[in-house]
Amino acid sequence: MIIDLLANASPYRKLSPGFASGLDWLARFQPETPDGRYEIDGDAVYALVQSYDTVPATEKKYEAHRVYADIQYVAVGKEVIEYAPINALASITDYDATKDFLLFADPVSPLPLPLTPGMFAIFLPADGHKPCLISTDVCRIKKVVLKVRI
Repeated sequence: MIIDLLANASPYRKLSPGFASGLDWLARFQPETPDGRYEIDGDAVYALVQSYDTVPATEKKYEAHRVYADIQYVAVGKEVIEYAPINALASITDYDATKDFLLFADPVSPLPLPLTPGMFAIFLPADGHKPCLISTDVCRIKKVVLKVRI
């Protein structure tokens, strides 16, 4: 798991060409961009632009992916994403290969990651994460989730 400001993203471009193209796309992103899916490099790298209200942690489950890494970038608003390594989590669903998705029960000691505008977090397959959570009050979020095939 990595958390940083988009202004500091240059070193993370070296992770792979997919990370580089995704971070380049984020650098050009405008919050006025309509919600939806945007192809960057076909199914290898794509962006999901989302708008939603943050929710209490009790309304979400931990998730992890096997095929894609997530780069979750907050453009507007503030949210908390809870983090825990998947080896500390108990799965509550079978892996769905079609959606690249596995859900987990909450850990005993989650690590809260507060994200504010201009911040991003990278989650690799070993990183359980629970996004979309209230920081201090319910907040309207404009966010990009970049999916990078690894």
